[in-house]
Amino acid sequence: MIITNAKIVLAHEVINGTVHIQDGLIKEIAQGNSMLPEAINLDGDILIPGLVELHTDNFERHLMPRPKTRWAELPALIAHDVELIGAGITTVFDSIGIGEADSKSVRGMGFDAVMHALHFSIENQLLKSDHFIHIRCELPAPNTVELFQAFANDDRLRLISLMDHTPGQRQFEDISQARNYYTGKKGWTHSFFDERVAAGPDLQERYAKPNRQYFVDFCKSHQIAMASHDDTTLEHVQQAIDEGASICEFPTRLNAAQAAHQNHLAVIMGAPNLVRGGSHSGNVAAKDLALAGHLDILSSDYIPNSLLSAAFKLTEVANFSLPAAIATVTLQPAKAVGLKDRGQIAPNQIADLVRIRMLRNSQRQEFPFVSSVWRAGIKVV
Repeated sequence: MIITNAKIVLAHEVINGTVHIQDGLIKEIAQGNSMLPEAINLDGDILIPGLVELHTDNFERHLMPRPKTRWAELPALIAHDVELIGAGITTVFDSIGIGEADSKSVRGMGFDAVMHALHFSIENQLLKSDHFIHIRCELPAPNTVELFQAFANDDRLRLISLMDHTPGQRQFEDISQARNYYTGKKGWTHSFFDERVAAGPDLQERYAKPNRQYFVDFCKSHQIAMASHDDTTLEHVQQAIDEGASICEFPTRLNAAQAAHQNHLAVIMGAPNLVRGGSHSGNVAAKDLALAGHLDILSSDYIPNSLLSAAFKLTEVANFSLPAAIATVTLQPAKAVGLKDRGQIAPNQIADLVRIRMLRNSQRQEFPFVSSVWRAGIKVV
């Protein structure tokens, strides 16, 4: 397959040219247009690598679209996949949170059916994106290690993050923000929230430290990438460094992000944070990290189509070049988890490609539109 007349975003430059694909891999990139009649003409549209998403709650949203309302695993997964590929995401780490005081929540239930749906979908070629697993471990929960056993021996498990959402620290330093989150998104009553806040310090004291050690040891012995989560203080960052983390997810303060970045942890921030202009939890803005040079990776978090919009927004609000901006959603996340075969348009890389057409709305605001997607050289959108 030959794609031509494209504005090709390479790792360090943008060229007008042609991409030759063979057996699902990129074979050659050349300046100029191909005259071959079988070449696919992009009419000057932008061609970027397929997006690589390390942290999305979108599968969970489909599994439980309303509080206490569980959806069947297979249709939830397929709907999630369709949404991702439509957003240009060709590689996804499905972020599955485990461990929660509320046993009726999606993170407090068993996950055998989830894994069966994933493997059934892969075996029957039902999915358009390439799916890996990112397990988000709630350290103060008593059932986290038990729930993890459904994933422990799965070869799709490539990333583990260590979380502690005890109100009063990290993401939820502001208790009122925690209340809004749990009573709004999770459907908790205010009285149940007050009970959980009261119980939080005891659960943290009993379970956080032994659970953390279990997962640190697991990541080291199984060579799984590890991420810290919601680092707020320099002590949080240093602990992550000492434990062997390679990723710092959603640091809540600028100085924590700076320390992580300077110590070679890949700093991830939410694409919705960047698009909206600030954190929904009242923490540091992704824009500020980008301007300070401490932002490495963007994640769509809870809105898949925010990933591409945020990458292009980096060129507007933080003076990123287009290649540098696209790298935050392609090459950088791939490198952070050891995927060396994707994330850039280069010879011998998997031919995961996205055609972008720039559109203007009635307010003359420009935005990127996913026009076509190829996964391993096969057109899927």
